[in-house]
Amino acid sequence: MKRTGLKAVRVPAYGVKITKGLKGKVVGRAYLYVMTNDLHERPFGLMEDVFVDPDHRGSEIGTALVKRVVAEAKRHRCYKLIATSRHARNRVHALYDRLGFKDHGKEFRVDFS
Repeated sequence: MKRTGLKAVRVPAYGVKITKGLKGKVVGRAYLYVMTNDLHERPFGLMEDVFVDPDHRGSEIGTALVKRVVAEAKRHRCYKLIATSRHARNRVHALYDRLGFKDHGKEFRVDFS
């Protein structure tokens, strides 16, 4: 590998998994990842992998999960919470809008196999 003079340093980050169980089965989950950067003294949060079992969608589990992630982000003193979603997920977008999230830009990604 060509030497670039760039330096990689590990920074603090951690995750919080939130689940909803019914009759001994997990029917919903969401993750909050809390990370830091040099621009802010406080960390920021990334909400990831919000999922509700198809048989339980429409039962407010998704709303409860997202509200809990928001509460956890505030508890961890995050200055912002980021949520991403694919373009076709209109029901998810409506949920995020209803809960106070704003459409703030685009997500770009590279998938590694």
